[in-house]
Amino acid sequence: MVRLFGLLRSVRMRLLVIALLPMLVLLPVLLGGTIWRWSGKVDDLLVNKVNGDLIIADQYLARLIEMSGERIDAVAGSTSFDASLKSGTISAFLEQERQRLGLDFLRIAPDTDPEKQMPVIATALGGQWHSAVDILDGPALDALSPGLAERAEIPLMPTRAAAPTDRAQETRGMIIHSAAPLKLLDGSRAALVGGLLLNRNLDFIDTINALVYREQSLPEDSAGTATLFLDDVRISTNVRLFENVRALGTRVSAEVRKLVLTKGGVWLDRAFVVDDWYISAYEPIVDSFGNRVGMLYVGFLETPFRQAKVASTVMLAGAFVLIALLSVPLFLRWASHIFRPLEGMTRTIAQVEAGDMTARNHPQKGGGEIAQVAGHFDDLLDRLQERDRELRNWAKSLETKVEERTRDLSAANKRLERTTERLIISEKLAAVGEITASVAHEINNPVAVIQGNLDLARSTLGDKADEVAEEFRLIDDQVYRIGVIVSKLLQFARPEEYSGSANLLMPSEVVRDCLLLTQHQIDRAGINCQMSTDSTTTVRMSRTELQQVVVNLILNAVHAMPNGGVLSVTTTDCEGGMIFSVADTGTGIPPEVRPRIFDPFFTTKQAQGTGLGLSISQQIVSRAGGQITVTSTLGEGSCFNVFLPAENNP
Repeated sequence: MVRLFGLLRSVRMRLLVIALLPMLVLLPVLLGGTIWRWSGKVDDLLVNKVNGDLIIADQYLARLIEMSGERIDAVAGSTSFDASLKSGTISAFLEQERQRLGLDFLRIAPDTDPEKQMPVIATALGGQWHSAVDILDGPALDALSPGLAERAEIPLMPTRAAAPTDRAQETRGMIIHSAAPLKLLDGSRAALVGGLLLNRNLDFIDTINALVYREQSLPEDSAGTATLFLDDVRISTNVRLFENVRALGTRVSAEVRKLVLTKGGVWLDRAFVVDDWYISAYEPIVDSFGNRVGMLYVGFLETPFRQAKVASTVMLAGAFVLIALLSVPLFLRWASHIFRPLEGMTRTIAQVEAGDMTARNHPQKGGGEIAQVAGHFDDLLDRLQERDRELRNWAKSLETKVEERTRDLSAANKRLERTTERLIISEKLAAVGEITASVAHEINNPVAVIQGNLDLARSTLGDKADEVAEEFRLIDDQVYRIGVIVSKLLQFARPEEYSGSANLLMPSEVVRDCLLLTQHQIDRAGINCQMSTDSTTTVRMSRTELQQVVVNLILNAVHAMPNGGVLSVTTTDCEGGMIFSVADTGTGIPPEVRPRIFDPFFTTKQAQGTGLGLSISQQIVSRAGGQITVTSTLGEGSCFNVFLPAENNP
């Protein structure tokens, strides 16, 4: 691995990178960018072509609708129509004209016709011919021409990517609906109404396809298709499921349906049509009421164009590889004239580093700039060899001095070791003294509580022991606490022999118990205690340790109010845990003293305290993952806030 890394950093490799970078890196990037841009332009051209195809198909459909209206109007205004009307042969005449015009129905709609609310008929009754696309259900189709509804029915086929539907078949029909005004013999208004069913009208769709995709308008392997949709169902198409089976009853993809039918947009992009990808164009078809009722589609198979792009890309890549194979050896030959002299200097440097001070390059004359550099390098090696001889002589004289200095340092090191041992002993003694003072201070609080409750029991109850059972229970608790504190001291001295226990507890309950423990000191100091323990959060820590912190803070607050005051003790839930607060209206803490109140042995009580209460409390809270903060105003009081994390808080 080291050898490979060295090879990669060699002059030869760097020169090869410089020589081959334009050919093997920059040129492929440029070629890839050109191909990508060319591919995008080809895609844009394909979209433009299919857009033009859609315009042709749309114009043909519009012209077909217009011609239908003109022909109906011509029949309505013809003399033959008037003659057949007067002679009573109108039914035969209408049937003859229907067949001549290739319509599916041709009828007279009087002013009382139930369908006169349709815009096409209403416009004709108003005196102007009109033609449009309309959608009729099965009964309406059969009413116009028996069997027409059956011709319109198209079973729906499961289609990939189509929107979900519970319909099994399409029973509605899309017709080119035309009407022209006329007057009957009695002078009443009427309309000549004709229509052409587009469902299964393969001649209509094949005509559009032949008009849009003439011979040689697409590559040999491509195929143009056209489709008429009723809603999202193909009712007339030349898209094939199989060789001779048209994809009638298949449905358009949900994505195209949403854009064209729901939003009224025009789709110009590739789309999945039945079983393959096509460059496609879809536009909505609007009926006489102005509703989007279907779509007109044209498109051509994408595969030949995609294959042509891949073939072109492969051809360009092959040409590039061929050029690279022919040109890279030439570049390498040119580069060798540069890196060979440099490799010679590298070998000389390696021999010198190995200890051969006589190694030289001996460059040939007329070798150019690199040969001149090699000659200068030989001169430097000559000077280096001379300096090496001088340094060896100096080294011999220095060895003696180094031995003398070594003996002096050995003696100094021994003196330093003895001094270090004495310092360690001093630190151990200081630690023992600190632990002893801590134990003495921690024992004072429970003993004070015991003494207070004993005094209260003796002065109030006398010999009535049963009436002071609760106080005796508290005395037992405090004696147990003394034992726990001593155990903590031993744990501090020999932690490997002990393991602490932490339990789930509710701090609010511990605070209420501690207030009961210290009630005598609070009452004796004339202090009004206000308590609010609404917190329900549970934490994991030792109950005795939490009692130690609470009692210490309460007693400190009592001592800060020698002339009485108000003691506020609260527990509240907060984000991530709970906060226990002890606030007093005492003397407050001076600003210059406040940063040191958590230091061990620092106290403002002089002989009344050891200065370890807040320091130990801070250690206990920190070990539980919490924090103690203090705010104080001189002459107004202080507030200590203890944050403890909840059990389930990470």
